[in-house]
Amino acid sequence: MDRDVPRPPQPRRRRRGRALAGGLVLIVVAAGGGYALSTMTGPGGEKNGTAGATSNVPTALATVEQKKLTSQTRVNGTLGYAGLYEVVNRASGTVTKLPAVGQVISQGRVLYRLDGKPVILLRGAAVPAYRALWRTMKGTDVRQLNAALVELGYAKKSTLDPKSNYFGWPTYYALKKLQKKYGLSQTGGLELGQAVFLPAKQIRITKVNASYGATAPSGAIMEASSTDRHVTVALETSQLTGIRVGDKVTVTLPTLKETPGRVASIGTVAKKASSGSPTVDVRIKLSRPRDTGRLDQAPVQVAIVSASADDVLAVPVNALLALAGGGYAIEVVEAGNVHKLYPVTLGLFDDSAGMVEIKGAGVTAGQKIVVPAA
Repeated sequence: MDRDVPRPPQPRRRRRGRALAGGLVLIVVAAGGGYALSTMTGPGGEKNGTAGATSNVPTALATVEQKKLTSQTRVNGTLGYAGLYEVVNRASGTVTKLPAVGQVISQGRVLYRLDGKPVILLRGAAVPAYRALWRTMKGTDVRQLNAALVELGYAKKSTLDPKSNYFGWPTYYALKKLQKKYGLSQTGGLELGQAVFLPAKQIRITKVNASYGATAPSGAIMEASSTDRHVTVALETSQLTGIRVGDKVTVTLPTLKETPGRVASIGTVAKKASSGSPTVDVRIKLSRPRDTGRLDQAPVQVAIVSASADDVLAVPVNALLALAGGGYAIEVVEAGNVHKLYPVTLGLFDDSAGMVEIKGAGVTAGQKIVVPAA
């Protein structure tokens, strides 16, 4: 028998599945500081035999535990912000105000100013601003304008249906209120370039492509992300087995603080790396984003819980003994310092705890087992 054996391939398992195992029992009799194996009767009543063997490896005792185990995949990730948006300018004029990189701007607030006039952020994911909007017009862009005006409190749902694609009098009066707040001409219509629609309630400026005092560019005047914190992991395709959307995650930050999260999405297109295996992007949503502070594009470690086993028998991995005929056993110390080998079937490996799930005839929680001495 050899304690230092390669770990066997872990069988694929369902989260709540369990495999039963039968087994033999051999009594180990103390002999000259080591141990010798002899033929004895096992728990199932069978008689079994094996060649004698001895070991002089120093040993200690551990306990068969009944506990929850988890299987984790540990990988490197990058902490950042979700979303990537281009703020496209559709107005002309001289740039008189710009936000700073890292600044957070909420819906209904001023993004930048041209010739002193504000360009306002409105939430809308359907279409970008591509035309001026006036009373009696219809369209998807009108519907997202109505929704934004209601969300900002310039109209009530009872007077302006946020799902309506019609620009009527309620839209007209709500828009006049917005224009009044920012000192714009109260026309009740939305000029092209007076607002920018982006699919977020708040954005965080990541890049500015214009200069103060210069003529405004006609393309992307700046770039932004959402304010939602997330972690991106480039996971090798071979590591995807067993990982699902919703799986729990523990993220270790550069400060060594741990914070929880869940798998939010798993990419479907593999990217070929310059070296190594192809990878798929996995996005992690953080449960306590405030834990991350203001770190951006920071390296983190991610432990993804890909499987779990509740209330199972478990032993330290180094308690496993490789049997000459194949399979594994644990060495149990019973009353009178009698040592018995109980063959076991292996289940879930919990690498973080150094434990493995076992099942076998006669194996119970609380039994003392032999492990190598520390």
